[in-house]
Amino acid sequence: MKLTIKFISILSLLIAFSCGEKEKKESYSLENENAVEETKKAEPVSNVKASERIDLTNKGVGPVKSLSLPAEIDPALVAQGQEIYNKMCTACHKPNEKFIGPPPVGVLERRTPEWVMNMILNPEVMIVQDPLAKDLLMEFNGAPMANQNLTEDQARAILEYFRTL
Repeated sequence: MKLTIKFISILSLLIAFSCGEKEKKESYSLENENAVEETKKAEPVSNVKASERIDLTNKGVGPVKSLSLPAEIDPALVAQGQEIYNKMCTACHKPNEKFIGPPPVGVLERRTPEWVMNMILNPEVMIVQDPLAKDLLMEFNGAPMANQNLTEDQARAILEYFRTL
């Protein structure tokens, strides 16, 4: 019975998201429209899965507008990031294999650091406004990423951990 209620709830949410999409598109700010247009230009039309698509120009939608990663990896930050990842992310993400969500291994070869951090910090807006995040949502059976309410410092630590995968 509980499983049926959960299924119906999830299905209702998915229907609500799909029905309200047109209205949300019309309420974009000019800045978001420009970001979407830049993303469309960067993505060639192909049959490549969203999780395998390479887009190193899209910075996503969220608080992180620019981020420069140092050449050297910070071991202390990696340890902190791994600890956060193990507590907050492993219910849906496995480092090296597809699970409920995509594996983070090699993510920085396919996405910008800003996009990764914005996805961690702002998943609800990303799946509505970012074309790549929308495609990932569809690829992973409509399972939206949960907002774990992490700080930018925590997201940066997770990003540093991803650099070691």
